[in-house]
Amino acid sequence: MIVVSGEALMDVFDQGSTATGHTLDARIGGSPLNVAIGLARLAQPVRFFGGISRGFLGERLMAAMQAESVDTSLVQRTDAPTTLSLVGVRPSGVPDYAFYSHGAAEYQLPLSALDAVAAAQPAAQAYHFGSYAMVIEPTGSTQRALVEREHLRSVIAYDPNVRANVEPDLARWREVLDWMVPRTHLLKVSDEDLGLLYPGAPLAELAAGWLKAGAALVVITRGGEGAEAWSAAGHVKAEPVKVDVIDTVGAGDTFQAMLLTALNEMGLLTPAGVRGLTTEQTACILALATRAAAITCSRRGADLPRRGEVS
Repeated sequence: MIVVSGEALMDVFDQGSTATGHTLDARIGGSPLNVAIGLARLAQPVRFFGGISRGFLGERLMAAMQAESVDTSLVQRTDAPTTLSLVGVRPSGVPDYAFYSHGAAEYQLPLSALDAVAAAQPAAQAYHFGSYAMVIEPTGSTQRALVEREHLRSVIAYDPNVRANVEPDLARWREVLDWMVPRTHLLKVSDEDLGLLYPGAPLAELAAGWLKAGAALVVITRGGEGAEAWSAAGHVKAEPVKVDVIDTVGAGDTFQAMLLTALNEMGLLTPAGVRGLTTEQTACILALATRAAAITCSRRGADLPRRGEVS
């Protein structure tokens, strides 16, 4: 069982101007929810742990998780609203986000919610955390308490997935990342995020520092240039998969879901398993994740691939 914790929201896509405004298309979203759905589509047992509104958009999020076979037993329902993430596309093809999230459901995750996580069966072998839920309160403190409790016996995966529109203080993102690294087995981060957090820093130097601090596997995604990974066994690269890009929303989440899936199906989704990865094993999971992300890029709106589409 893999537990994914963080925000679930609606990505609202700009479909173009009209005579009186814009046409908008609201779709299920949120980086952690995308990872959870990605895992479920790849036939992995997964639970979602986070706050979901009781409003009509929250009901739609719940229905989506249930339809995708994501276990919702750890969801914390709240009267707070559902976040709207407005998504446009810059001329470069990179998504442009505007968040309407103040006081929304993902902020409503109290420390007391951890009792349900501890009681859930079967127990989780891995936990994935990511995006802005880790830097907002009280949710961030609740998640970090869970990490502190579980990191010695379960795999901890983390993707910062920086959203400066939600938390513009980049020092806050670096602070959380620094806290997470010694407790994280699988750290996945995009070069775009690193350009914000550590402008000009060589990727290999950042990865070496994180390995020295305690991370077992550092994976850096590089968009159209593929991906790289560093571990105690060495450094490997995955070449990009060429596709006709529709948009890149959810590509990183697909990548993370495939990493976790591959580790699990290889029998390596344990702290010792991740720390003991060979370069050959790392290259295999990196290539699978790159191919999975390319499929998502070829479709609109975080339409993550299903089992059988990735080989």
